[in-house]
Amino acid sequence: MKIAIASDHAAVELKAELANWLREQGHEVDDLGPETADRVDYPDYGYKLAEAVASGASERGIALCGSGIGISIAVNRHPRLRCALVSEPLSASLAREHNDANAIAMGARLTGPDMARACITAFLGTDFAGGRHGPRVDKLTNPPQD
Repeated sequence: MKIAIASDHAAVELKAELANWLREQGHEVDDLGPETADRVDYPDYGYKLAEAVASGASERGIALCGSGIGISIAVNRHPRLRCALVSEPLSASLAREHNDANAIAMGARLTGPDMARACITAFLGTDFAGGRHGPRVDKLTNPPQD
């Protein structure tokens, strides 16, 4: 699977570790930056990740910042992205199964490397259930007009 990964300066070390691990798992990884821990603005990297997934250049996205909150908000500004902030595998799995999430976000200051890998494994290994969830997910991309 082709996976885009991006972070801010607070999560650059976790991003590099996860990108290497994903490659070891056989995935193609598009590391969207940054390359160093120099201060950057998380929205810039969240928007890059959203565009990579929305355009089809990547199938899934992993967004990282200090808390995961800011970058998840940035990613979700794109109408075709459904980025779930997760901190453990069950929420990562449910994000895919019920919400057809195409990206997840995590906080490097809150989630360690082992838990991050467990979340990614659950996220990538879960299919969208469809069924009753389908119309709800459609409303996320195409909100009803009054």
